[in-house]
Amino acid sequence: MIKAIVGANWGDEGKGKITDMLAEDSDIVIRFQGGANAGHTIINNYGKFALHTLPSGAFFPHITNIVGNGVALDIRKLDAEVKELLSRGVPQPRLIVSERAQVIMPYHPLMDEYEEARLAGKSFGSTKSGIAPFYSDKYAKIGFQVCELFDDNILRERLQKVCDLKNPVIVHLYGKQPLDPEALYKEMVEQRELIRPYVGNAAAFVQDALKAGKNVLLEGQLGTLKDPDFGIYPMVTSSHTLAAFGCVGVGVSPREISDIICVTKAYSSAVGGGDFVSELFGDEAEELRKRGGDKGEYGATTGRPRRVGWFDAVATEYGCRMQGATEAVLTAIDVLGYLDEIKVCTGYEIDGQVYDKFPVTPLLDRARPVYTSLPGWKCDIRGCKDYASLPAEARAYVDFIEDKIGVPIKMVSTGPRREDMTYRK
Repeated sequence: MIKAIVGANWGDEGKGKITDMLAEDSDIVIRFQGGANAGHTIINNYGKFALHTLPSGAFFPHITNIVGNGVALDIRKLDAEVKELLSRGVPQPRLIVSERAQVIMPYHPLMDEYEEARLAGKSFGSTKSGIAPFYSDKYAKIGFQVCELFDDNILRERLQKVCDLKNPVIVHLYGKQPLDPEALYKEMVEQRELIRPYVGNAAAFVQDALKAGKNVLLEGQLGTLKDPDFGIYPMVTSSHTLAAFGCVGVGVSPREISDIICVTKAYSSAVGGGDFVSELFGDEAEELRKRGGDKGEYGATTGRPRRVGWFDAVATEYGCRMQGATEAVLTAIDVLGYLDEIKVCTGYEIDGQVYDKFPVTPLLDRARPVYTSLPGWKCDIRGCKDYASLPAEARAYVDFIEDKIGVPIKMVSTGPRREDMTYRK
């Protein structure tokens, strides 16, 4: 049986905590897409961690953690992440890296940086982790699978071809120094030794585990609105953020997914550019940003201040629907306890007409939020573990959101710690 945990919005919904909670009852936890350009923040008995590539099951010795073939694998960052966990007392994680996963090459972050600089004010807000150049190379069929790093002839030949292709662009468009194929070869020989102990046939391992009745958890990065097909294109990521891609990103049948848990915040937040209809600005935004998260709304990978706004029911209904959500989790409701009144975006006004369905990007750019106001509860509910004991106004807020998104909200998080959770019947 497979459960998938995915984001309903722009990412940063609190998926790491939910994955950490549900991982304990799982046998396998899988990262199936994305790279180290985003992170999951987890707080447990070992401390606070921001995981970027390692699956969230890394803290449990009984779990096999898998980096699937759909991941953009930065080997040095993965190695550093494992070493950090070990240095802080976490046991060595059980880890399999798919032999078919493709590798972030040393030139991918460089190409990312060069292109963002060239675009200047029209840039995509990249984290400069090399994600877009990586996926571009993957689908142009000039990428490198992990298994290919272990064949010297293939590695040398392909690196020379890549340098022949990329150096004219690097030198003449970006005005930078050309790539050296020999230096790249030496670097990748070092990297393959770092990854060697973990490489395996991940797809076969998971397929056999499912036949044996094991519980598998798929862990998504970012959220629906960052999907390259169904998100706010072009201000999206470069891999598919939908649960459906989990099947491709690890190599299993769609029939195996039984539950899709969609995570959304009690307010909205986003890192990077793109349309954000319910966004707040000025002092109102800064107050929400300071109160949000464990130590404020700042990116787990970049440290950049997140954009924040009111809960967007239009975007979240769409996000849950495109994910095929069977249930939802509402996180960070405790953050809103300071407000007298809480707004929810329940419609988009576009050219004088109000819509309750999420539109394509050109229309989204002209959308203005239509709000419904609800009373706040004006008290601190952080750490509450009994849903029935929440203030009536807080429970009414959850009921209202559930009705608007059309998916049952089964868990409501009241704080950043693993145990700060309430359950709805």
